[in-house]
Amino acid sequence: MDEPFCVVGLGNPGAEYAGTRHNAGALVADVLAARLGGRFSGHRSRADVLSGRLGSGRLGSGVRVVLAKPRSYMNESGGPVRAVCDFYKITPDRLVVVHDELDIGFGVLRLKLGGGDNGHNGLRSVTRSLGTGDYHRVRFGIGRPPGRQDPADYVLRDFSTAERRELPLLLDRAADAVETLLAEGLAAAQNAFHAS
Repeated sequence: MDEPFCVVGLGNPGAEYAGTRHNAGALVADVLAARLGGRFSGHRSRADVLSGRLGSGRLGSGVRVVLAKPRSYMNESGGPVRAVCDFYKITPDRLVVVHDELDIGFGVLRLKLGGGDNGHNGLRSVTRSLGTGDYHRVRFGIGRPPGRQDPADYVLRDFSTAERRELPLLLDRAADAVETLLAEGLAAAQNAFHAS
């Protein structure tokens, strides 16, 4: 059995959002696309999609994966995610959503299966469209906004200069976490990436 996984990087489309904290998931998907040696292309699901095999690990030739980045805005991510899953016949237990997370420190990773949306509009939309929250999440920490800054404003701002210096390494580590999750399962990925 060689059923694919779907890895979705959440974000907002367009150049004006490309470097924002809310696009952390899409940035991780870009790292994974580079590892596949391919480029995203438009798909009728209203997402940019790339298929291939990631890693080799204990599964030999690698894990079949469909990478997707919705072309909708964050709060409408669910429709494209559902359409990609329907098109490729991917069940929620084989879906991995990579997203920014306010409640953990910058660059910290947390992986889990299921749960609520914790106020994240992208997750809320995905859960509503799928009719379940029982999918994997790779949470990329962006930290809380400083002072009294509105979280909605904070997530749509670019990473700070200091954060941008660290970002490539942290995105690479998040991509490693996704690959470990796909190849070895949730517990192994949590053991490897929750330490820090």
